[in-house]
Amino acid sequence: MTKPSIVTMAEPAWRPDPRAKQLWAINAALMWLPVFMVQALALVFHWWAAWIHLTVLAVTLVFAVVHIAVVPFWRYRVHRWEISDTAVYTRTGWFTQERRIAPISRVQTVDTERGPIDRMLGLATVTVTTASSAGAVTISALDQDTADRTVARLTEIAGTNVGDAT
Repeated sequence: MTKPSIVTMAEPAWRPDPRAKQLWAINAALMWLPVFMVQALALVFHWWAAWIHLTVLAVTLVFAVVHIAVVPFWRYRVHRWEISDTAVYTRTGWFTQERRIAPISRVQTVDTERGPIDRMLGLATVTVTTASSAGAVTISALDQDTADRTVARLTEIAGTNVGDAT
């Protein structure tokens, strides 16, 4: 009787574009903007005692600085993606990390998305929708040319696959 072979899954090889750090920092800053606007209103209209306002502001500043200045670099170190002839591989997250492997035979659609900040930085997100209850596989912060080549490659591979994507 032969032993079953052990399958090892290598980590995906490619990182997002280095501009991903800027994208994630800008998005984080935009998320914190309303928080600081509310705190400014609280200061102007004296909603809280001064010591409460200063305490809340200090705590908010610490969290905002970490989210804007540290998290994008951390995410960049974690995020990876790769496409083979048989699957799409991703690793994402910063606090909670997720690893996804989507077989090409399960691919239903491949989409590209570019929001205003993505366009400003020349980036795009590729979304691979599969026949999976876990949802689509997303490869974010790719250079526009890389995203276009990735979509073309995935379309080519999926078109030659005999699977029914269900």
